[in-house]
Amino acid sequence: MLQARRLGKELLVGIHSDEAILENKGPTVMTLKERVSAVDACRWSTLSVPYAPYVTSLPWISHYGCYYVVHGDDITSDSTGEDCYRYVKAAGRFLVVKRTPGISTTDLVGRMLLCTRTHFIKSLTRTIAGEEGVGSAEERRRMGEDMMQRIKDYATDESGLQPGSEVWSWSGSKSAMEDDTAEEAGSCTKMAAGKGPRPHQRIVYVDGGFDLFSSGHIEFLRQVMKAEETTGQRTGWYESSATKERVSTYGEDFGPAYIVAGVHDDEVINHWKGVNYPIMNIFERGLCVLQCRYIHSVIFSAPFTPTKAYLTNLPYGTPNAVYHGPTSFMPLTYDPYTAPKDLGIYQEVGNHAFQNVNAGEIVQRIMKSRAMYEERQRVKGEKAAGEEAVRRREELEKAALELEKQRAGHR
Repeated sequence: MLQARRLGKELLVGIHSDEAILENKGPTVMTLKERVSAVDACRWSTLSVPYAPYVTSLPWISHYGCYYVVHGDDITSDSTGEDCYRYVKAAGRFLVVKRTPGISTTDLVGRMLLCTRTHFIKSLTRTIAGEEGVGSAEERRRMGEDMMQRIKDYATDESGLQPGSEVWSWSGSKSAMEDDTAEEAGSCTKMAAGKGPRPHQRIVYVDGGFDLFSSGHIEFLRQVMKAEETTGQRTGWYESSATKERVSTYGEDFGPAYIVAGVHDDEVINHWKGVNYPIMNIFERGLCVLQCRYIHSVIFSAPFTPTKAYLTNLPYGTPNAVYHGPTSFMPLTYDPYTAPKDLGIYQEVGNHAFQNVNAGEIVQRIMKSRAMYEERQRVKGEKAAGEEAVRRREELEKAALELEKQRAGHR
């Protein structure tokens, strides 16, 4: 979507129905509503178009004022084996971009079914520096450079061409990262320059694992933005005189809040959730958060517990608000938000339609439809999980559930 947006000034994204995907490709992991939510949240998307036909026709794209259709460099066929884009290709209105390297739905399903942990990243900064990872020193160096470039690409603005979100990494002790046993400020290092907070914007902090960046995460972030917009309305942010003054003084208008998202390390999430969570590593999860239009800055390797020392030493100063969602995916033994509550800046987002959609829910969807997903893996040439691997996954999930109950009993 980033590459497509860079080819024009607007990007309309067609989204197929669940039924069309099932008929032509296989079962969906996300429902149509959930997928629309994801497209709407992408900062490079101008408009989502649900129920787009699986085979793209010229009248369809012309109806929406689109001249070109953009797709990845893989071949996409319908249920009859014919090219889904044959009509727009024949008309010379088809453009090809490279597929996103290293990650796909097939890869993620494989991690879930095979219960692997080889995707974990021990230290993102060391990996980007070429000091960790697989391969020779030269291969690690090139991989690190590619990763850093992708972070910068994903941190661009709505055009995909100019700097947008700021990117930081936090470093501290292992105990400070994993739990509440260490009260330390740590240190933040800027990874990518972008647009910082504008005058009079409220600084808002959120954090999480954001694994499989689902509609549950997206709706939570949207609700945070909505809550801050409501606060802005009460304080006169949107009055015409205030808007004119911002445009006159700064050359553009901007919203009332600057939202910063802390993303936890792989080992931190696995410490609390077990099995082979997170399904996506910190690099992949961070990119998902970066592309979200409801976020203005990302802090990689953020501590699990936002202590007073951490919050008061953030790059933008102590936040005006720290938000948390209505549910927690992590089986906790303590309240990690004690400091924000003591500081009087803690706020909660209420219940919403996608609040139960998290990594665990998505894994369960895959497990329930395992036969269909394994067939999709087979068609794609991927190794099937097999009964033994699935049994192991189920046992690990049960063990994680028992651990959650034990921790809950000690709270």
